[in-house]
Amino acid sequence: MTQVARGATIRKDAGLYGYDRALRRAGFGAVAGVDEAGRGACAGPLVAAAVILPEGRRGEVPGLADSKLLTPARREACYAEVVRRAVAWSVVVMSPADCDALGMHHVNITALRRALARLSIKPDYVLSDGFSVDGLGVPGLAVWKGDRVSASIAAASVVAKVTRDRMMCELHAEYPEYEFAIHKGYVTALHEERLARYGPSPVHRLRYQNVRAAAGLARYAGAATTEGVR
Repeated sequence: MTQVARGATIRKDAGLYGYDRALRRAGFGAVAGVDEAGRGACAGPLVAAAVILPEGRRGEVPGLADSKLLTPARREACYAEVVRRAVAWSVVVMSPADCDALGMHHVNITALRRALARLSIKPDYVLSDGFSVDGLGVPGLAVWKGDRVSASIAAASVVAKVTRDRMMCELHAEYPEYEFAIHKGYVTALHEERLARYGPSPVHRLRYQNVRAAAGLARYAGAATTEGVR
């Protein structure tokens, strides 16, 4: 990934739309944001989304922010606005089996890359949240806490989060004993108690140390931690 494009000066007080506007001023018309949800969960899928917002006021989504800072109702409202306004958007779902087979970093980058590849319009520039996504054939930038400083990344974070939360509620109907609708697969006291009581479900990730312990499996060097809140 490259540095911010030449000519794309960004003021510290530019707000959520500063990166996107600066890149368009520098000649990049289609700026894509990409983000994921579920990287830190020990159950359920990892979901990645990519979004290209339009220029001008149509691209200013009311109430848009980092998905983690929004209430569920506000996220749903933002989701509806993003998919209605977006020039292009896409979602990729990586199963718990994919997470186990590839490892969390690899599956994360793979999901982000696939989400960008599935956009109906090829972006001129890519903004990603924290992780560089190389090999795209277009310039881009990994932005620290990007979902709080870039509108396109924030939009992608909302689409990914809402999509995954809906999937976890569907999994709750299939496996109600784990209360997936409450904790969404992340490690909480409730989730740990249910995991200890019932053992892992088919949608738990066996790379995670707490899941392996509940399954009576030996810990191994590649086991993931249970850190992460998205």
